[in-house]
Amino acid sequence: MRIIENDTFGAEVRDVDLARIDEHDFALVREAFVRQGAIFFRDQELDEAQHIAFARRWGAININRFFKAHPAHPEIALVVKEPWQQDNIGGGWHTDHSYDAVPALGSILVARELPPAGGDTVFASMYLAYDGLPENLKREIATLKAVHSARHVFGSYARAQVADSDFRSGDRIGNPAAADALAEVTHPVALVHPLSGKRAIYVNPGFTIGIEGWDEDASKQLLRELYAHSLAPEFAHEFKWKPGSIAFWDNRATWHLARNDYHGHRREMHRITIEGDRLVA
Repeated sequence: MRIIENDTFGAEVRDVDLARIDEHDFALVREAFVRQGAIFFRDQELDEAQHIAFARRWGAININRFFKAHPAHPEIALVVKEPWQQDNIGGGWHTDHSYDAVPALGSILVARELPPAGGDTVFASMYLAYDGLPENLKREIATLKAVHSARHVFGSYARAQVADSDFRSGDRIGNPAAADALAEVTHPVALVHPLSGKRAIYVNPGFTIGIEGWDEDASKQLLRELYAHSLAPEFAHEFKWKPGSIAFWDNRATWHLARNDYHGHRREMHRITIEGDRLVA
């Protein structure tokens, strides 16, 4: 097995069969995941049961409340775009499950059907983004908490606003009542990562709606500043999907965005999300 670090962040793990990985190699993969925040695999042939078994080695599986589930394996959320659909899932910068009181550890995404070209995923390291902040901004956010919510993305109000969109057609996204019932939560703007001990920015454009105790204008101004900084090219890595590819990212240390540049073609991905730990500043 070889672990090759990317130019910016993340690492590609080669010459390993995840269906049969032994404890020694698994420990090395875990170290790379904790250190880098995202790891990538090629030439894998995991079936659904093996995907689930590999995920369980990392922790308990979070059963997604909003995505359509695999018909035989509820642990697997389906991330699908059909040839006739225009909107994709995950097409804006976000961090999975930051709207939960205990956010997810990470997500393991397996490519099942890919378009001839396009559909790649861009990741941004919130470790690198934090390290690159000016010292005065690090001090400003050190004790702040941000408010996160799923309602504006998955709730009934959001559903009504996009009634004419195909984003929720074909039963790709559902269960708005669960989002409506989900309370807003707060997390540190600058967290100490529960596995690595490193500091990372923990706000994201998808689910962060404000800064606790700040008015709307001040919240928006700070968040815009953090977002613009975090999207610098030197903090990013674009993963090129190929048949047999798997991406596993840490939701506490990265953002990601799925490119929507393959209209007229089908893309099907299988995602399993791992439960995480409560976050501290």
